[in-house]
Amino acid sequence: MPDPNSVSWQMHADPTMWIAGIASLYLQSLHPRAVAGVVQNSNFQADPLGRLKRTADFVGLGVYGTDEEIAEAAARVRATHRSLRGVVDGRTFRLDEPELLLWVHCSEVYCFETVMDRAGYGLTDRQKDRYYDEQRFAASLVGLHEDEVPGSRREMAEYFDLMRPELRRTADSDVIYDFLHGPPVKGWLSRGLPVYRVLVGHLAYSVQPDWAVELHGRAPYKNADRWLRMMRRTALLVPGKIRRLTPPGHLKRAIERHGRHVTPSRARLP
Repeated sequence: MPDPNSVSWQMHADPTMWIAGIASLYLQSLHPRAVAGVVQNSNFQADPLGRLKRTADFVGLGVYGTDEEIAEAAARVRATHRSLRGVVDGRTFRLDEPELLLWVHCSEVYCFETVMDRAGYGLTDRQKDRYYDEQRFAASLVGLHEDEVPGSRREMAEYFDLMRPELRRTADSDVIYDFLHGPPVKGWLSRGLPVYRVLVGHLAYSVQPDWAVELHGRAPYKNADRWLRMMRRTALLVPGKIRRLTPPGHLKRAIERHGRHVTPSRARLP
């Protein structure tokens, strides 16, 4: 349940979460079945911004939404996953297999925590462990059992050690790499693609774990952490009232419901 006193409530309001979220999509794509399910069932090529917005919307809702909003969104996501199938090496699989749901969840929260750490957000080890434990709730929304989800840095490291032999670069992961470096947007948005590719697309790629970058096989920025910290400092110069107006606006509505005293702040980290 959403908790204004949680690590998640404070951390997810930081603008660097956008970079962390894109980094997680690169990481997710290294699982052959998980990425095949996306490529074979998603319209992300035809609606690139919509696909990214829906993903961010669900993540934000799990932290800042009302119980009713979260329950409705979770039911929709579970129903969608339940109806979808993918095919790899001639074998059909369900997209709601627990293994795949767990991979997507762990890739997300791991990138959220590690990218924010590299950006200089400054969680203590205890707060990092608490964050992973809090995010077990997010895993339950897609149908996983909380007690089967890594809930600490140690458990998450053990999970990735277990999964790494199953991960590899594929034709589908290359599709995601190309998409995240240059979403096929049209009109005036296309003019910003060169800047996006440098400051967002490849930066997010570069702040994955080193072993994930190695599997993808493209060179990262050598000074990625410095660029990441600089971008975070620049983004924080934008007043919080303006940042909270960006879609989907769950945080703004949460503050309106609870009051200004719940406005996210590092000073409020538990």
